Amino acid sequence: MELKTPLYDAHVKAGGKIVPFAGYLLPVQYGTGVITEHMAVREKAGLFDVSHMGEVLCQGKDALANLQKLLTNDFTNMVDGQARYSPMCNENGGTVDDLIVYKRGDNDYFIVVNAANKDKDYQWMLDHQFGEVTFTDASSQYGQIALQGPKAMEILKKLTAEENIPKKYYHAVFDTEVAGIPCIISKTGYTGEDGVELYLTSENAEKMWDALLEAGKDEGLIPCGLGARDTLRMEAAMPLYGHEMDDEISPLETGLKFAVKMGKEEDFIGKKAMKERGEPEITRIGLKVTGRGIIREHQDIYIGEKKIGHTTSGTHCPFLGYPIAMALVDAGSVEIGNKVEVDVRGRKVEAEVIALPFYKRAK
Repeated sequence: MELKTPLYDAHVKAGGKIVPFAGYLLPVQYGTGVITEHMAVREKAGLFDVSHMGEVLCQGKDALANLQKLLTNDFTNMVDGQARYSPMCNENGGTVDDLIVYKRGDNDYFIVVNAANKDKDYQWMLDHQFGEVTFTDASSQYGQIALQGPKAMEILKKLTAEENIPKKYYHAVFDTEVAGIPCIISKTGYTGEDGVELYLTSENAEKMWDALLEAGKDEGLIPCGLGARDTLRMEAAMPLYGHEMDDEISPLETGLKFAVKMGKEEDFIGKKAMKERGEPEITRIGLKVTGRGIIREHQDIYIGEKKIGHTTSGTHCPFLGYPIAMALVDAGSVEIGNKVEVDVRGRKVEAEVIALPFYKRAK
């Protein structure tokens, strides 16, 4: 039985093509189609329903100590309103999930987890909690809307004062409002563009959605579905749980070393295993398809007759105008500029190893 987000009716009304995703019914695209939606976000602005994401509160005297043990990143030096990305690992150094932690205040953290892992993550936190701490699954209380694209800030400023908008990337303003509706405004992004996420009570979600679309009409703002969300995150080379990482793959193997603080004082879950594994034997790379065809996930990659790894995500990217893929390959097996072949249902398709991210917006 799939759940509906608070914006389900709005999607149906707008002609969204609804599909089941991570236990929810969500629009994969609207009548405009994925390419138009993708280009809107790159050139103007797009609006996404991300209410399926999970929210967990971590509160109490030992909240920080719990985060330090559960997560690979270091949260000791955060200021109020700051956000930090982190993997959460199992004892073997594999990845339980990747998530974002916001500091609301001392002993008070707001954690955003992937929709498909919400229950698993929450249970993992409960199973490993210690001392004076309370973890609360608050997912059902929140709707989440992402406004992304070069015109996003222009649109937002029509509905709220500039001081309500976070100044920096990976920061949030709690207890603020947009269009007179109470919300949290955060700036983390999953498209490679400027933009914000608005967290608000479920009952206000549709009102906010309509207010944003109305305010953004002249800027070309359109609603966007899961299809464009995926092609955008691919161009920006954002790893996706279940693709670029999973319970077997460590954050170090998928290029997330920046978020694994081996030097922090606390022993975090998975640290010992990662140390024992030593230097990662696999690495994440970017591929540009130079042959004919599109490469998808779970396809083997070869140099000559030698298999060096497999693709984890792949698609045609509308803005770049060519197909790309991310892959996990043997460390040291290739470098930027090398040619490889990908086995697409028995046919070898040529690709070139290129630097990540595939797309970086001009500042």
